[in-house]
Amino acid sequence: MSHSSASWDRFKTYFLHLESLGLSVDISKMSFVEEDLESLKPLANKALNEMKALESGAVANPDEGRKVGHYWLRDARLASTPEETDQIKQALSQIQSFTQKVHEGSIQGKGGRFQNLLVIGIGGSALGPQFVAHALGQGCQDKLQPYFFDNTDPDGMDRVIASLDGALDCTLSIVISKSGGTKETRNGMLEAKRAYETAGLSFEHHAVAITSDGSQLDQIARSENWLEVFPMWDWVGGRTSELSAVGLLPAALQGLDIQAMLDGARDCDVATREEEPLQNPAALLAMMWYHAGGGKGDKAMVILPYKDRLELFSKYLQQLVMESLGKADDLNGRRVEQGLVVYGNKGSTDQHAYIQQLRDGRNDFFATFIEVLKDRESASMEVEPGITSGDFLQGFFLGTRRALHENQRESITLTVEEVSPRTVGLLIALYERAVGLYASMIGINAYHQPGVEAGKKAAGEVIALQTQLMDVLRAHAGQPFKIEEIAQHLGSTSDLETLFKICEHLSSNPDRKIGKLAGENPFQSTYAWQG
Repeated sequence: MSHSSASWDRFKTYFLHLESLGLSVDISKMSFVEEDLESLKPLANKALNEMKALESGAVANPDEGRKVGHYWLRDARLASTPEETDQIKQALSQIQSFTQKVHEGSIQGKGGRFQNLLVIGIGGSALGPQFVAHALGQGCQDKLQPYFFDNTDPDGMDRVIASLDGALDCTLSIVISKSGGTKETRNGMLEAKRAYETAGLSFEHHAVAITSDGSQLDQIARSENWLEVFPMWDWVGGRTSELSAVGLLPAALQGLDIQAMLDGARDCDVATREEEPLQNPAALLAMMWYHAGGGKGDKAMVILPYKDRLELFSKYLQQLVMESLGKADDLNGRRVEQGLVVYGNKGSTDQHAYIQQLRDGRNDFFATFIEVLKDRESASMEVEPGITSGDFLQGFFLGTRRALHENQRESITLTVEEVSPRTVGLLIALYERAVGLYASMIGINAYHQPGVEAGKKAAGEVIALQTQLMDVLRAHAGQPFKIEEIAQHLGSTSDLETLFKICEHLSSNPDRKIGKLAGENPFQSTYAWQG
């Protein structure tokens, strides 16, 4: 049998096409043999059974004793209690009602109908809405133009406010935080509030909150009489919250078809409950991740969507995959240090970026190509006789995939018909399920984030140290101190490096009133309060 014939036969064998979903999964370019799949099927079957229990309301996050119910968001009938079913339906109705009032102008800002949307959040509260806004937005045709505060970078927030070009009076702000205590989001809210007040506007008349009942943010929004408060629940994690109010409200206000997103996710959920792993697209992905990395994440996953609209998908997946799977211990408390590195960019931009290394450098990855069949809504011009720009895009995709395969680089290809609300919902649901299944296969808790919490705690300690440092310098106004001398006043010499970094930052911002006198080297410099 010729190589071409054998390749074609392998493609036909390992090409899963789901007509009802408009989705195909091709694993033929992964370097497994049939025995590898058979050896993985028991793990996949176990994961599918555990997923069935999770969807029925079993505790899936034992650290916090929480259920995991993001699958119920697209089919409320599946929720584990009637109360949860009602909560999901009521939230969707609330989103639809509020959106209609904004679009028709019965809810508006001081400057009239809302024209812009400022989403204030971080992590899943920003990455999901950003991905969807970029994937489905129609530019000036959108009902509201989306903007984001997704970090606690002052300059970044200044740039967003500047881009709004004096239009805060017709800008609706959405503050998203489950606990209300997330510092980056809190800071963004305070910065936005000041910007509104500087413009002579009341923030509360231009703001809504998405948060959990009784949280700090909930109390602020209700006491200040914000326009509306939308729910978050403890059984929906941030990285799986895009199809809750977190993602649906911004998308609806932008004018996107959120019901089609939910329908696509629901249909994908049905397909990924298939009990035969080789006919289940999410199980296939999980099995290939396991195969590629030996069940230990030894190879990175490179996401290569050949569509500009899906440019942010890799960024969205970084959190979904890496926060879910990057864990030190397994469910039995054994040290395993699991994880799966995700990075990516859009094709064919990659032909001019890191494809060179993928083709000829370290074989420490497997690629996931995302092919979109439909080029655009209108007819395409010919850039060469009989050839369009979209034909070239497919050519670069197929050529890159072949070049990688010829050099024994593994790849998966997902094919969808178009980028639409339904397709975006489908892709979100597909990867949510694949992550959950893979986590079960390797025996870890996909639904907590102790490393993130540790980072938040450490940041809090830095801020506390800065407050103490400022107190020392203020108490000795005008007197210069070296880092070691500041540490002596604080009664500690354990974190001199952090003290140095804090002083360097403060002295670089004149409004902080900390002056610096440079020494012979950075560590001979002195710092003094100049208030």
